[in-house]
Amino acid sequence: MIQRQLKLKLTRRQERDLERYLFHLTSVWNWAIRKIENDARDGIYYHPLTFKGLLNGHSRKLDIPSHVLRETLSGAQGAWSRCFGKLARKPRLKGRRNTLNSIPFPDPIKLWPNSRASLQGIGRVRFHKQTLPEGAIKCGRVVKRASGWYLCLFIDAEPNVVPHVANGQIGIDPGFKNLLALSTGEKIAHPREREAFALRLAQAQRGNNQKLTGRVQERIANQRKDRNHKLSRRLVAENELIVFSADNHKNIARRFGKSVASSGHGQLRSMLTYKCRAGGREYIEVPNRNSTKTCSACGALSGPSGWAGLKVRHWTCAQCGAEHDRDINAAINTLNVGLGVSHERQEIAA
Repeated sequence: MIQRQLKLKLTRRQERDLERYLFHLTSVWNWAIRKIENDARDGIYYHPLTFKGLLNGHSRKLDIPSHVLRETLSGAQGAWSRCFGKLARKPRLKGRRNTLNSIPFPDPIKLWPNSRASLQGIGRVRFHKQTLPEGAIKCGRVVKRASGWYLCLFIDAEPNVVPHVANGQIGIDPGFKNLLALSTGEKIAHPREREAFALRLAQAQRGNNQKLTGRVQERIANQRKDRNHKLSRRLVAENELIVFSADNHKNIARRFGKSVASSGHGQLRSMLTYKCRAGGREYIEVPNRNSTKTCSACGALSGPSGWAGLKVRHWTCAQCGAEHDRDINAAINTLNVGLGVSHERQEIAA
């Protein structure tokens, strides 16, 4: 299953209908979130099929397709299920600050010639011409962004395999001054998309221009996503084994919030995961415990540690005298753990 996004060219009537959908579905989402929360306190839980049918008959009153209404209820229940399973935070109510920006269309979507798609209740909508992979379109979702309306299609097709150019093995240590440090000795510079737009974003926010603020933030996110796509494609093409040091970004973000957000390491990790799976490569995430202060030459714990040791970027091992770059040394240790060797030079049992 792959996803493709098409930018829509809507008529005024179609845009008004989608705005009306969002207005009513926001109320439906909030009602579902509060009902599940209040009923759970009394020990009342719903089967997914039962909960999806609680608003049967309301589609005519709201003039919204019933499948769209039922899928919104299913999404709200799924959000609570992830919360109860300790996989996500408590779902939030939608409002002015946290708007509902997507409309689910769970039925198969038919494409017509001249770049048109059929949406239930909306009719045929035009989109900018784009080459789509061959496969059955299972469902879709209309998303409202600052730059316009988009149709996300979920297509039952095989993803394109990244062509292999080499069969190396690499360890990756994420950073914030440099984006990544590789065990080969290479450091990938941080593009700093957020800093490049910081002045324009601040001007839009001080001017209370919500549309411009959203457009600038979307452009930053698009540049970060494009960078991570290109970087993950290169790493998958060049290496048959990729070992990533999985830092605890939640704790780091409490101290260095903007730096963590602008790096986009979580997005990069997810891209590496599915591209390695599709391309027949091996991707491993290992804990970063002692990766910085361990000497990659002899295994001694003689390097800097703690918050105070963050300013030490180069150090010399007290045991063997090897000189290390802090980030490159951590990347080499990360690769060693991925190959089955602990920081203490002991074989890790399979």
